[in-house]
Amino acid sequence: MTGQPPIIPLSPRGRLGVETLIEKSHAAPMDLNQVVPWRQGVDRQGVPKKMEHCWIYGTPWFDALTEAQRHEVLWLENARDVSMFILLEQTLPPLYMGYLNAHADALAPDVREYLMIFSKEEIMHTLMFRRYMKLARLPLFGPPDGLHEMLTVQLPKMHPVAGIIATLLLEWVAELSAMFVSQDDVVEPLTREMFHQHHLEEARHIAFGRWVGESFFEHAPEVQAAQMRQMMLGLMARLVPQFTYNPEIARHTSFAFPIACDDQAAIDAVRFSERSLALNEKRFAPLYAWLRKVGVS
Repeated sequence: MTGQPPIIPLSPRGRLGVETLIEKSHAAPMDLNQVVPWRQGVDRQGVPKKMEHCWIYGTPWFDALTEAQRHEVLWLENARDVSMFILLEQTLPPLYMGYLNAHADALAPDVREYLMIFSKEEIMHTLMFRRYMKLARLPLFGPPDGLHEMLTVQLPKMHPVAGIIATLLLEWVAELSAMFVSQDDVVEPLTREMFHQHHLEEARHIAFGRWVGESFFEHAPEVQAAQMRQMMLGLMARLVPQFTYNPEIARHTSFAFPIACDDQAAIDAVRFSERSLALNEKRFAPLYAWLRKVGVS
Protein backbone atom coordinates (compact mmCIF):
# COMPACT_ATOMS: atom_id res chain seq x y z
CA MET A 1 0.00 0.00 0.00
CA THR A 2 1.01 3.62 -0.56
CA GLY A 3 0.68 6.30 2.10
CA GLN A 4 -2.89 6.97 0.94
CA PRO A 5 -5.86 5.77 3.03
CA PRO A 6 -7.11 2.31 1.96
CA ILE A 7 -9.79 2.42 -0.72
CA ILE A 8 -11.86 -0.06 1.31
CA PRO A 9 -11.55 1.29 4.86
CA LEU A 10 -12.43 -0.76 7.92
CA SER A 11 -12.77 0.14 11.57
CA PRO A 12 -10.42 -1.57 14.07
CA ARG A 13 -13.28 -3.92 14.94
CA GLY A 14 -13.80 -4.67 11.26
CA ARG A 15 -10.10 -5.38 10.73
CA LEU A 16 -10.10 -7.90 13.57
CA GLY A 17 -13.27 -9.39 12.16
CA VAL A 18 -11.78 -9.87 8.70
CA GLU A 19 -8.77 -11.62 10.22
CA THR A 20 -11.17 -14.04 11.91
CA LEU A 21 -13.10 -14.57 8.67
CA ILE A 22 -9.87 -15.43 6.88
CA GLU A 23 -8.88 -17.95 9.55
CA LYS A 24 -12.30 -19.64 9.44
CA SER A 25 -12.32 -19.76 5.66
CA HIS A 26 -8.92 -21.43 5.51
CA ALA A 27 -9.75 -23.82 8.37
CA ALA A 28 -12.82 -25.36 6.72
CA PRO A 29 -12.94 -24.80 2.93
CA MET A 30 -15.92 -26.22 1.07
CA ASP A 31 -15.30 -29.58 -0.61
CA LEU A 32 -17.72 -29.81 -3.53
CA ASN A 33 -17.83 -33.60 -3.49
CA GLN A 34 -18.38 -33.84 0.26
CA VAL A 35 -20.47 -30.75 1.08
CA VAL A 36 -23.76 -32.69 0.85
CA PRO A 37 -24.56 -36.41 0.29
CA TRP A 38 -24.99 -36.18 -3.48
CA ARG A 39 -25.49 -39.94 -3.86
CA GLN A 40 -28.59 -39.64 -1.71
CA GLY A 41 -30.21 -37.63 -4.47
CA VAL A 42 -33.03 -35.10 -4.24
CA ASP A 43 -36.42 -36.54 -3.33
CA ARG A 44 -38.88 -34.58 -5.45
CA GLN A 45 -41.72 -36.32 -3.62
CA GLY A 46 -40.73 -34.25 -0.60
CA VAL A 47 -41.04 -30.48 -0.36
CA PRO A 48 -38.38 -27.74 -0.52
CA LYS A 49 -40.41 -25.60 1.91
CA LYS A 50 -43.70 -25.61 3.73
CA MET A 51 -46.82 -25.03 1.65
CA GLU A 52 -47.64 -21.88 3.63
CA HIS A 53 -44.44 -20.31 2.26
CA CYS A 54 -45.68 -20.54 -1.32
CA TRP A 55 -45.58 -17.08 -2.89
CA ILE A 56 -49.33 -17.06 -3.62
CA TYR A 57 -50.47 -18.91 -0.49
CA GLY A 58 -53.68 -17.45 0.92
CA THR A 59 -54.87 -16.10 -2.42
CA PRO A 60 -57.70 -17.29 -4.68
CA TRP A 61 -55.05 -18.26 -7.23
CA PHE A 62 -53.49 -20.69 -4.76
CA ASP A 63 -56.87 -22.07 -3.74
CA ALA A 64 -57.64 -22.88 -7.39
CA LEU A 65 -54.57 -25.13 -7.76
CA THR A 66 -54.68 -28.89 -7.27
CA GLU A 67 -52.40 -30.53 -4.72
CA ALA A 68 -50.13 -31.75 -7.51
CA GLN A 69 -49.93 -28.26 -8.98
CA ARG A 70 -49.11 -26.74 -5.60
CA HIS A 71 -46.33 -29.27 -5.13
CA GLU A 72 -44.91 -28.40 -8.56
CA VAL A 73 -45.06 -24.70 -7.76
CA LEU A 74 -43.07 -25.18 -4.54
CA TRP A 75 -40.24 -26.84 -6.44
CA LEU A 76 -40.25 -24.15 -9.12
CA GLU A 77 -40.10 -21.46 -6.46
CA ASN A 78 -37.11 -23.29 -5.02
CA ALA A 79 -35.58 -23.34 -8.51
CA ARG A 80 -35.93 -19.56 -8.61
CA ASP A 81 -34.15 -19.22 -5.25
CA VAL A 82 -31.24 -21.40 -6.35
CA SER A 83 -31.13 -19.65 -9.72
CA MET A 84 -30.76 -16.29 -8.00
CA PHE A 85 -27.73 -17.57 -6.09
CA ILE A 86 -26.18 -18.93 -9.28
CA LEU A 87 -26.78 -15.75 -11.26
CA LEU A 88 -25.50 -13.57 -8.43
CA GLU A 89 -22.53 -15.60 -7.30
CA GLN A 90 -21.05 -16.30 -10.72
CA THR A 91 -20.81 -12.53 -11.32
CA LEU A 92 -19.08 -11.68 -8.03
CA PRO A 93 -15.62 -13.21 -8.63
CA PRO A 94 -14.98 -11.07 -11.76
CA LEU A 95 -16.39 -8.03 -9.93
CA TYR A 96 -14.24 -8.44 -6.82
CA MET A 97 -11.13 -9.54 -8.69
CA GLY A 98 -11.64 -6.54 -10.94
CA TYR A 99 -11.54 -4.29 -7.90
CA LEU A 100 -8.44 -6.09 -6.69
CA ASN A 101 -6.63 -5.67 -9.99
CA ALA A 102 -7.66 -2.04 -10.42
CA HIS A 103 -6.82 -0.97 -6.86
CA ALA A 104 -4.14 -3.44 -5.74
CA ASP A 105 -1.88 -0.79 -4.22
CA ALA A 106 -4.75 0.83 -2.33
CA LEU A 107 -5.99 -2.32 -0.58
CA ALA A 108 -5.00 -3.41 2.91
CA PRO A 109 -3.40 -6.89 2.77
CA ASP A 110 -6.16 -8.54 4.80
CA VAL A 111 -8.89 -7.00 2.63
CA ARG A 112 -7.02 -8.10 -0.50
CA GLU A 113 -6.83 -11.67 0.80
CA TYR A 114 -10.46 -11.76 1.81
CA LEU A 115 -11.60 -10.51 -1.61
CA MET A 116 -9.77 -13.50 -3.10
CA ILE A 117 -11.28 -15.90 -0.57
CA PHE A 118 -14.70 -14.41 -1.16
CA SER A 119 -14.31 -14.95 -4.90
CA LYS A 120 -13.10 -18.53 -4.49
CA GLU A 121 -16.04 -19.39 -2.22
CA GLU A 122 -18.56 -17.89 -4.64
CA ILE A 123 -17.17 -20.10 -7.42
CA MET A 124 -17.62 -23.15 -5.20
CA HIS A 125 -21.18 -22.09 -4.33
CA THR A 126 -22.01 -21.71 -8.01
CA LEU A 127 -20.66 -25.20 -8.76
CA MET A 128 -22.66 -26.64 -5.85
CA PHE A 129 -25.90 -24.97 -6.85
CA ARG A 130 -25.53 -25.96 -10.51
CA ARG A 131 -24.90 -29.58 -9.52
CA TYR A 132 -28.01 -29.45 -7.33
CA MET A 133 -30.17 -28.04 -10.14
CA LYS A 134 -29.07 -30.84 -12.47
CA LEU A 135 -29.64 -33.50 -9.81
CA ALA A 136 -33.09 -32.14 -8.93
CA ARG A 137 -34.00 -31.59 -12.61
CA LEU A 138 -34.96 -27.99 -12.06
CA PRO A 139 -34.97 -25.15 -14.63
CA LEU A 140 -32.72 -22.12 -14.36
CA PHE A 141 -34.62 -18.86 -13.99
CA GLY A 142 -33.35 -15.66 -15.58
CA PRO A 143 -32.13 -12.68 -13.54
CA PRO A 144 -34.66 -10.11 -12.33
CA ASP A 145 -34.93 -6.98 -14.44
CA GLY A 146 -31.67 -5.05 -14.44
CA LEU A 147 -29.81 -7.30 -11.99
CA HIS A 148 -27.32 -8.82 -14.43
CA GLU A 149 -26.55 -5.44 -16.00
CA MET A 150 -26.02 -3.89 -12.59
CA LEU A 151 -23.56 -6.62 -11.55
CA THR A 152 -21.63 -6.86 -14.81
CA VAL A 153 -21.78 -3.32 -16.22
CA GLN A 154 -22.61 -0.76 -13.55
CA LEU A 155 -20.93 -2.01 -10.36
CA PRO A 156 -17.49 -2.64 -11.97
CA LYS A 157 -17.36 1.09 -12.79
CA MET A 158 -18.33 2.19 -9.29
CA HIS A 159 -16.18 2.70 -6.21
CA PRO A 160 -15.41 -0.69 -4.59
CA VAL A 161 -17.24 0.28 -1.41
CA ALA A 162 -20.42 0.91 -3.40
CA GLY A 163 -20.02 -2.47 -5.09
CA ILE A 164 -19.49 -4.24 -1.78
CA ILE A 165 -22.53 -2.58 -0.20
CA ALA A 166 -24.72 -3.37 -3.21
CA THR A 167 -23.49 -6.96 -3.10
CA LEU A 168 -24.26 -7.10 0.61
CA LEU A 169 -27.89 -6.13 0.02
CA LEU A 170 -28.27 -8.63 -2.81
CA GLU A 171 -26.72 -11.51 -0.89
CA TRP A 172 -28.46 -10.70 2.37
CA VAL A 173 -31.92 -10.56 0.79
CA ALA A 174 -31.30 -13.83 -1.04
CA GLU A 175 -29.84 -15.55 2.02
CA LEU A 176 -32.57 -14.47 4.44
CA SER A 177 -35.21 -15.51 1.93
CA ALA A 178 -33.69 -18.96 1.40
CA MET A 179 -32.90 -19.71 5.04
CA PHE A 180 -36.34 -18.61 6.20
CA VAL A 181 -38.03 -21.35 4.16
CA SER A 182 -35.40 -24.10 3.97
CA GLN A 183 -34.41 -24.81 7.58
CA ASP A 184 -37.44 -26.81 8.65
CA ASP A 185 -37.79 -30.51 9.42
CA VAL A 186 -40.36 -30.95 6.65
CA VAL A 187 -37.90 -29.81 3.97
CA GLU A 188 -36.35 -32.39 1.65
CA PRO A 189 -33.08 -33.40 3.41
CA LEU A 190 -30.46 -32.68 0.75
CA THR A 191 -32.08 -29.33 -0.06
CA ARG A 192 -32.12 -28.31 3.59
CA GLU A 193 -28.48 -29.37 4.11
CA MET A 194 -27.28 -27.59 0.98
CA PHE A 195 -28.73 -24.27 2.08
CA HIS A 196 -27.29 -24.80 5.57
CA GLN A 197 -23.78 -25.48 4.25
CA HIS A 198 -24.02 -22.47 1.96
CA HIS A 199 -25.04 -20.31 4.91
CA LEU A 200 -21.87 -21.18 6.85
CA GLU A 201 -19.80 -19.31 4.28
CA GLU A 202 -22.38 -16.77 3.20
CA ALA A 203 -22.73 -15.49 6.76
CA ARG A 204 -19.03 -14.52 6.61
CA HIS A 205 -19.56 -12.63 3.35
CA ILE A 206 -22.45 -10.72 4.91
CA ALA A 207 -20.35 -9.85 7.97
CA PHE A 208 -17.61 -8.48 5.70
CA GLY A 209 -20.10 -6.33 3.81
CA ARG A 210 -21.60 -5.01 7.03
CA TRP A 211 -18.21 -3.95 8.38
CA VAL A 212 -17.33 -2.21 5.13
CA GLY A 213 -20.69 -0.43 5.11
CA GLU A 214 -20.52 0.64 8.74
CA SER A 215 -16.99 1.98 8.34
CA PHE A 216 -18.05 3.94 5.27
CA PHE A 217 -20.96 5.62 7.03
CA GLU A 218 -18.82 6.42 10.06
CA HIS A 219 -16.31 8.42 8.03
CA ALA A 220 -17.85 9.46 4.69
CA PRO A 221 -18.70 13.10 4.00
CA GLU A 222 -22.43 13.68 4.33
CA VAL A 223 -22.93 14.26 0.60
CA GLN A 224 -21.34 10.89 -0.25
CA ALA A 225 -23.22 9.16 2.57
CA ALA A 226 -26.52 10.59 1.32
CA GLN A 227 -25.78 9.37 -2.22
CA MET A 228 -24.97 5.88 -0.92
CA ARG A 229 -28.17 5.75 1.13
CA GLN A 230 -30.18 6.75 -1.92
CA MET A 231 -28.57 3.98 -3.95
CA MET A 232 -29.36 1.49 -1.22
CA LEU A 233 -32.98 2.61 -0.96
CA GLY A 234 -33.44 2.26 -4.69
CA LEU A 235 -31.89 -1.21 -4.76
CA MET A 236 -34.00 -2.45 -1.85
CA ALA A 237 -37.15 -1.09 -3.50
CA ARG A 238 -36.39 -3.34 -6.48
CA LEU A 239 -35.05 -6.38 -4.67
CA VAL A 240 -37.73 -7.09 -2.08
CA PRO A 241 -40.67 -7.21 -4.54
CA GLN A 242 -38.64 -9.36 -6.94
CA PHE A 243 -37.89 -11.88 -4.20
CA THR A 244 -41.48 -11.80 -2.96
CA TYR A 245 -42.85 -12.97 -6.29
CA ASN A 246 -41.20 -13.76 -9.62
CA PRO A 247 -43.61 -13.75 -12.60
CA GLU A 248 -41.25 -15.96 -14.65
CA ILE A 249 -42.69 -18.98 -12.85
CA ALA A 250 -45.60 -18.93 -15.31
CA ARG A 251 -43.15 -19.93 -18.07
CA HIS A 252 -42.06 -23.10 -16.29
CA THR A 253 -45.24 -24.74 -14.96
CA SER A 254 -46.62 -27.78 -16.75
CA PHE A 255 -50.09 -26.20 -16.47
CA ALA A 256 -51.52 -22.77 -17.19
CA PHE A 257 -50.35 -20.72 -14.24
CA PRO A 258 -53.15 -18.47 -12.95
CA ILE A 259 -51.04 -15.29 -13.08
CA ALA A 260 -49.68 -14.38 -16.50
CA CYS A 261 -46.11 -13.08 -16.78
CA ASP A 262 -47.36 -9.68 -17.90
CA ASP A 263 -50.35 -9.34 -15.54
CA GLN A 264 -48.83 -6.49 -13.54
CA ALA A 265 -51.96 -5.86 -11.50
CA ALA A 266 -52.03 -9.46 -10.23
CA ILE A 267 -48.26 -9.47 -9.69
CA ASP A 268 -48.47 -6.30 -7.60
CA ALA A 269 -51.44 -7.72 -5.71
CA VAL A 270 -49.22 -10.60 -4.56
CA ARG A 271 -46.09 -8.56 -3.95
CA PHE A 272 -47.80 -5.87 -1.90
CA SER A 273 -50.52 -7.84 -0.13
CA GLU A 274 -50.80 -7.55 3.65
CA ARG A 275 -49.54 -11.13 3.96
CA SER A 276 -46.48 -10.52 1.77
CA LEU A 277 -45.61 -7.28 3.56
CA ALA A 278 -45.90 -8.97 6.96
CA LEU A 279 -43.81 -11.93 5.77
CA ASN A 280 -41.09 -9.62 4.48
CA GLU A 281 -40.97 -7.73 7.76
CA LYS A 282 -40.36 -11.04 9.51
CA ARG A 283 -37.82 -12.70 7.23
CA PHE A 284 -35.86 -9.56 6.40
CA ALA A 285 -35.91 -8.18 9.96
CA PRO A 286 -32.11 -8.43 10.50
CA LEU A 287 -31.44 -6.56 7.26
CA TYR A 288 -34.05 -3.90 7.97
CA ALA A 289 -32.55 -3.37 11.45
CA TRP A 290 -29.08 -2.90 9.96
CA LEU A 291 -30.37 -0.47 7.36
CA ARG A 292 -31.89 1.63 10.12
CA LYS A 293 -28.60 1.49 11.99
CA VAL A 294 -26.75 3.10 9.06
CA GLY A 295 -29.50 5.63 8.45
CA VAL A 296 -31.29 3.99 5.52
CA SER A 297 -35.05 3.99 6.01
